[in-house]
Amino acid sequence: MTRVVVVGNGMVGSRFASDLVARCGTSAGPTAVEVTVLGAEEYEPYNRVLLSEVVAGKVDVAAIGLPGADDARVTVRRGTEAIAIDRAARRVVTGEGAYPYDVVVLATGAAARIPDLPGLTDLPGGLPRGAHALRTLDDAREIVAASVNARHAVVVGAGVLGLEVACGLARRGVAVSLVHGGGSVMDRQLDRAAGDVVARSLAGLGVRTWTRARTERVVVESGSVRGVTLRVPDGGAPAGPSARPDDGAEGAGGHATRLVDLEADLLVLACGTVPEAGLARAAGVAVDRGVVVGHDLASPDDPRVFAIGDCAQPPEGATGLIAQGWDQSRRLAEHLAERFAAADAGGPGAAQGAVPGRPRVRLGVDADRPSMALRLAMNVVARPVGQPSAQDLPGVDERPKAGTDVVRVKAAGLEIVTMGVCGERRTPDPAQRSVTLSDPASGRHVEVVVADGLLVGATCVGAPEVGADLTATYTRRVPVPVDPAHLLLQPVAQAPAPASSPTHMPDRTTVCTCNGVTKGDVVGCWHDGARSVDDVARATRATTGCGGCKDVVCGLVDWLAKADPDQTRVALGA
Repeated sequence: MTRVVVVGNGMVGSRFASDLVARCGTSAGPTAVEVTVLGAEEYEPYNRVLLSEVVAGKVDVAAIGLPGADDARVTVRRGTEAIAIDRAARRVVTGEGAYPYDVVVLATGAAARIPDLPGLTDLPGGLPRGAHALRTLDDAREIVAASVNARHAVVVGAGVLGLEVACGLARRGVAVSLVHGGGSVMDRQLDRAAGDVVARSLAGLGVRTWTRARTERVVVESGSVRGVTLRVPDGGAPAGPSARPDDGAEGAGGHATRLVDLEADLLVLACGTVPEAGLARAAGVAVDRGVVVGHDLASPDDPRVFAIGDCAQPPEGATGLIAQGWDQSRRLAEHLAERFAAADAGGPGAAQGAVPGRPRVRLGVDADRPSMALRLAMNVVARPVGQPSAQDLPGVDERPKAGTDVVRVKAAGLEIVTMGVCGERRTPDPAQRSVTLSDPASGRHVEVVVADGLLVGATCVGAPEVGADLTATYTRRVPVPVDPAHLLLQPVAQAPAPASSPTHMPDRTTVCTCNGVTKGDVVGCWHDGARSVDDVARATRATTGCGGCKDVVCGLVDWLAKADPDQTRVALGA
């Protein structure tokens, strides 16, 4: 029996446990495995991506639960925090006891980054009352509770999470100020023109945006947040009655600045994340920003220690996208199942994970079959027909390509999607051609970037149907028209939408990009007995990622129920 301990019961750790046992046969089979999952939180695994939807009141807490591993070989210890890894004794130590392992997989995720600001970190015991980050279910509940009596909220950080939280609080009737140090919101994904359109849309939702703003301090009275002081360049942010002359200080580049006092009884920090790597660091394995791993996702210091998800630092870099963590889960499960089978067979080198008669497995983009998740998370470049891949060349390994993310913002009243080549920071390339349609008055901005007859990047604000079609075109590598302006106006690849007719939708159409689920997969699990959206989610994992496909999957299930009513009645016992 091979013992696997997974540290972390979040979106990636729980997924890995399911992936592994699904690939290891039965408990009585040749690859017997026993998996123990240690989760610090008391809850079953849930979808952290949808926490901002909980804050907005668009999704109930009960709706963000994730399917767990329904297998006798998996034991989940909720509320059990790992405090040390004893590599010499091969055991994970907790407050309740120690768990021996043959392999340990770290899936500890990341923590919210808390900026070191006067007033924010001065109090012993944590943040002042009214100040919150959003990483856990408890965080979401506390923010919702605080919003009931809050009149003014300040959200620091205008990345994806910051925008979603700001829109969610505005939806609850709170006056919101969004503070960002960059020149425009979401400046990693959006250029200035797109950012200006988003800021204008935010104003229409009741969110006041301050860009190029540095948070100077948090005003705290009697242990509670009462305001935030900003330093902004003159003319660089919205003016207001709270603006006051500066004492002569200059901002970046020597520009004159002024101080602005914002009233706040609720402060939400959306300032990025820090990998939870303390456990690995204390265990003596290599840690940089995250837990350093190779292409096989193993620590270079210990072949029995692996890391996946937000806590890991793979050679290609971390994207911060759940798709990357899920792809790592799949790849590692396949690798370990193969390794365990080799060990059970007693082949040479099996103890080190080598498969008899084969070179050591290198996990890359072409490991068996590239998942939709990896294609979403990585910039996979198509190669001409007939050109050999890296794995066909002697001595060359095909490894995951570092690239840009497909990023979606589904905030209350605001929809944004970016992919591939996008944003202010992209490197100019004469081989690329871009076309832009910008309509700030209606809150729309669409830019497409093409090269060699393919869509290599796009930015889409306020046009969800166009964004869905561009995503399908990008991920499926569909050839585009000679004139890329057509991409702004008409569909190229069929992308699912709630109003689409499932009858005319090809089976190969991807309905859940996070998990690579097609219409054919949904139809197949229907014929295997799935009769509800929850059944489909358990069978295919559709709807368990960003949640953007739920309407489409609901439509497919309704369509199947109408097309096959007899089977529905049988399933319901009618």
